[in-house]
Amino acid sequence: MKKLLSRLTFLITGCFIFLLLTTSCAKPTATPEMDSFTLPVGFVPNVQFAPFYVGLEKGFFSEQRIDLQLDHSMETDTVALVGADKLPFGICSGEQVLLGLNQGLSLKYILNWYQRYPVGIVSLADANIKSVTDLKGKKVGIPVLSGASYIGLEALLLENQMKDQDLKLESIGYSQVEMLTSGKIDAAVIYVANEPVQLQLLGFTTDLIRVSDSISMIGNGLITNEKTLKENPDLVKRMATALVKSIEYTEENPDEAYEICKKYVDNLANADNQELQKQVMIESIALYKDVDNRKTGVSSETAWINMSDVMKRMGLIQESVDPHNAYTNEFVE
Repeated sequence: MKKLLSRLTFLITGCFIFLLLTTSCAKPTATPEMDSFTLPVGFVPNVQFAPFYVGLEKGFFSEQRIDLQLDHSMETDTVALVGADKLPFGICSGEQVLLGLNQGLSLKYILNWYQRYPVGIVSLADANIKSVTDLKGKKVGIPVLSGASYIGLEALLLENQMKDQDLKLESIGYSQVEMLTSGKIDAAVIYVANEPVQLQLLGFTTDLIRVSDSISMIGNGLITNEKTLKENPDLVKRMATALVKSIEYTEENPDEAYEICKKYVDNLANADNQELQKQVMIESIALYKDVDNRKTGVSSETAWINMSDVMKRMGLIQESVDPHNAYTNEFVE
């Protein structure tokens, strides 16, 4: 009996020691590292960037192990920096990707943020400009003769068998509201979520011709480069996942999104500015929604082909630029 007890004591002690040893030797579970980088968005802090502020505030980026900083510098050449692998991601419009590919840059559009092209032509109701053909012979102001605004205008003209020469086209910078209300121009090329809202809140009745009502093209979205896609597809997927979640949360919770914006946009809490800025944000959110009810972030093949065709007819890109090489839906479908 004593021998049996001794053996049991020995076995129990041995098991206890073994458990202690294995527990002490086990390596602690490593915490996944955060990926830290700056995302250039190409404009000053504004309610139009609500999804990014929402994503930062609600932790959608951090839960994907992303430590994100926003670069609001308008001087940052996003396409060049991303194409040269100086930055992993950037925000830009579809025409910038095609221009970059035309220059041999390594770019890929991976998430379609603005499902509707954000450019249009606004006029005061007294001008009686209801269609593109009504613009013939009219003074039309445009910020610059390049970029998304100019390509949007050209797309509308081409759809209606018209040319620049059919208009009295003037480059006026970003003074569209002032030029319209003072009668110096008859119509202006604008971002549909901005100047029309300003004019309406000033008490003017307006007519708006949207590019997206006539032709589907690619607006603002998330880009990366081929090196990041090849070497770190997991990061690309996590970034796309976080941004999709941020966009959808902003759509579903506009009031909360606006309150979050106050933390990131200077003077947004100014009482005199509230109605305008909130309406600008709401009109911007409307651009996220696709007429064909595609999933958030998905690019339309037709929109890419349309944009490519317009730019080739304008002589901005070579015939050899294939719009199918400009984007992928792999990370959002």
